[in-house]
Amino acid sequence: MKSRDLKNQLYAQVARIGAALASPKRLELLELLAQGEKTVEALARAADIDVKLASAHLRVLRESQLVDARRDGKNRIHRLSGSDVSDLWVSLRELAQAHLAELQLAMSSLVAEPASLTPESARSLLDKVRAGEVVLLDVRPEAEFRTAHIPGARSVPLDELEARVRELPSDKEILAYCRGPFCVMSDAAVALLARHGLQARKCADGVPEWRAAGLPLECETT
Repeated sequence: MKSRDLKNQLYAQVARIGAALASPKRLELLELLAQGEKTVEALARAADIDVKLASAHLRVLRESQLVDARRDGKNRIHRLSGSDVSDLWVSLRELAQAHLAELQLAMSSLVAEPASLTPESARSLLDKVRAGEVVLLDVRPEAEFRTAHIPGARSVPLDELEARVRELPSDKEILAYCRGPFCVMSDAAVALLARHGLQARKCADGVPEWRAAGLPLECETT
């Protein structure tokens, strides 16, 4: 094989990943799967698309080896092919946010002011959580919390928060997080907590960001 033909093949293989990522909905599916494995029906609901379209997007992601699937009875459970795919999503989002003014403007319109954590501030937060000075609230669905969560976090899914708000202390700051900077569940949680007179703010970083930064995570499932 000629050198030029070989180089063309090499670039073409890398371009397969770029082509698979060239869809807003496929990126959203990757972000959802970075929280834990899911059925196509659950992914379709979360991404607000029909099951047929979700299946088509997942097929593209499987063909590019970014996603794989396993059988569980009649269900087909989808998951990322590796933690490096989650890291890729975080790196791509951070690159876009650093270079695209339109994305920066869109991020600034979120209800709550997002607080991204450096490794140093993350470790400081963990110390405060362990000391009981701050309540770290995970408002994602419980299944995602069981798959992986920030150490010391308390699971109160957003759809349960109104009914369980009295479980939370009124004399401590509450830091809520969800799936990452693009997720608005924590914004809704902060607004709800504020209506109840609680001190609350959003942590923009979620499990994928912590994993990409090499920070510790806890899990309750294998």
